[in-house]
Amino acid sequence: MTILSQTFIKSIREIIVNAQKHAVTAVQQQRVLMYWHIGHHIVEEEQQGEVRAEYGAELIKTLAQELTKDFGSGFSIRQLELCRQFYTIFPITNALRSQLNWTQYRLLLRIENEDKRTYYIEESCNNNWSARQLERQINSQLYERLLLSNDKEKVLAIAKKEAIVEHPKDIIKDPMVLEFLGLQPQASYYEKDLEQSLINNIQSFLLELGNGFSFVSRQKRIQIEDDEYFVDLVFYNRLLRCFVIIEIKTHKLTHQDLGQLQMYVNYYDRTEKQETENNTIGILLCTDKNDTMVEFALPEKNATILASQYQLYLPKKEEITKVISHVLEDKKEIE
Repeated sequence: MTILSQTFIKSIREIIVNAQKHAVTAVQQQRVLMYWHIGHHIVEEEQQGEVRAEYGAELIKTLAQELTKDFGSGFSIRQLELCRQFYTIFPITNALRSQLNWTQYRLLLRIENEDKRTYYIEESCNNNWSARQLERQINSQLYERLLLSNDKEKVLAIAKKEAIVEHPKDIIKDPMVLEFLGLQPQASYYEKDLEQSLINNIQSFLLELGNGFSFVSRQKRIQIEDDEYFVDLVFYNRLLRCFVIIEIKTHKLTHQDLGQLQMYVNYYDRTEKQETENNTIGILLCTDKNDTMVEFALPEKNATILASQYQLYLPKKEEITKVISHVLEDKKEIE
C-alpha cells in the first residue's frame, strides 16, 4: 500500500471542499436569477393584459396552480408574489449581487426605505454576512442606530466605501444591543458575568461592534509602579488603526468610571501604541449614562473616550424612531 503524505491528502481535500462551495454558490446564484426572470415575465404579462389589480391576482393564482402540478409546492402564490416584487425593486439584472442568496434578498424585500436597503446590501457584501447575520442586523436596527451619531450620507458613503472611517462614532453604536447573550434585564448581574457572556459569544459581539474589529485580550494586566490593574476587554480596529479598550459597568456611569478608562487609554497610548497607529479609543459599556455628565467630565474636544449604553433586548422600531426624531430636531436647532 502506497503511503501518502498528509500534506498531499490535505491539498486534495481542499480541492474537493472548494469545488463543493463553488457548486453551492453557483446553485444559489441560479436560484436568484430564476426568481428574477419569473418576476420579469409576470410583470410583462400583467402589462400586456388588463390594467386591473384583479387581473394580476388571478394571473399569479393560475400560474401557481400550473407550476405546482409540474414542480411541486415551491411555486406558491406567495412565492410568485415575491418574484414580482423582486423584479420590481431590482429591475436591472446586472445590478444583482452574486454574494447574496435568495434568503437574503427576501429579507431585503421587506425594507421599504431605499437608502436603508442599500446600506444592508453593501454591508452584507462587504462583511460576508450570512442570512442569519443579516436578519439579526436588520432586527437590531443597525442602520437606525448608526444614524443617531451620523448623517445618512456619511453612513451610506462608508458602507459603499466612498468615504473612510475618520471618527469612532462613524462605526461605534449607541446603544449596543446584546440580545444574543440570552440574558434577562435585571440588576443582579456582575460585571464579570456579563464579560464572560460576551467572551462566550465573541463572534456575535464582534458583529455588533461593527467593521474592522478583532479581539486582542481579556482582563489585560497592566502595572503602574506597585499597583496592578486589569482591563476588561481589548480589541483592535484596522479601519481606525488603533486599540479599542472596553470597560463594562453594570451600574449607571460615574465620573470615576471615566477617569479609570482615561488612565487605561493613556497607558496604551504611551506603552502599546506604535507611531503609525492612531490614539487608543476607550468605550464604557454601561446600563445607564448621563450624557451631560459625560460631556462635562471629559475634555471639550474629546475624541477618544465614548460611553455606550447597552441593552439586553432588541429595540422596538418605535423607540429608535422616537430617539432619531429628537436627534434630528436637535441638529436643526444647532444649525
